This record gives sequence, C-alpha cells and structure tokens, in this order.
Amino acid sequence: MPTKTYTEGTHTAEHLLEEANPKRSREQGVLAAGNHVPGTVLALNADGNYVQLAPAATNGTEKAVAVLYSGVDATTAPQPCVVHARDCTVHGAMLTWPAAATEEQIATGTEELAEQHIIIRD
Repeated sequence: MPTKTYTEGTHTAEHLLEEANPKRSREQGVLAAGNHVPGTVLALNADGNYVQLAPAATNGTEKAVAVLYSGVDATTAPQPCVVHARDCTVHGAMLTWPAAATEEQIATGTEELAEQHIIIRD
C-alpha cells in the first residue's frame, strides 16, 4: 500500500508558550495586506493597521510591535486579525521574520518585542 506524506501549515497560536489573560495579551486589529501565518512578526503602518515587519523601512514599519495570532489572508483587501500585543512568551523558532531580515535586524526586532513584554524563548 503506497504511503502518502502530508505537510501541515502552522496552526493558530502554535508560536505561543504562555500568555497573560487572553484579554490582556491579545488585541484585535486590521491586517493591511499579505497572506501571513500565525507567528508572523508585525509592525504598524501609518494608518494604524498591522503589516509584516519591514526592517529596512523608514516609515514606522521597521519597528516590531506584535505577533500574528492566527493565519490571515489579506491579499485582496485588509482583513480583521488578532495579535499578541503584550505580556506573553513565544517560541522563537515558530516566529516568521521577513525572508531578507539579517541577524542584527532580528535581534533589534526581538528587543522591540521585549519592550511590549513579548518575550522570545527557544
């Protein structure tokens, strides 16, 4: 009998190790664009909507402020989202940083998340 291999995507909150009361750790917002998996590191754009962190930018989207709680597809239009915005511990290996992010940019993003009390553990 042939064997099939299945590959699962990232599950909702799979990056989460621990959080305060969910009403304290989580926040609702709008994802402005893109199709992102849970654990994507996010920034805020000028409109106050979440976007994937862009470390090389100079418009505010270079500052990490939250982690996406569940997958959201906003490729055709902005969509509601839930993020971990404060007071939680996340698994570093489960975070999605921009593909071109350098080690230094990830270290800076890690510090910025820590300012929000989002602690990264491995």
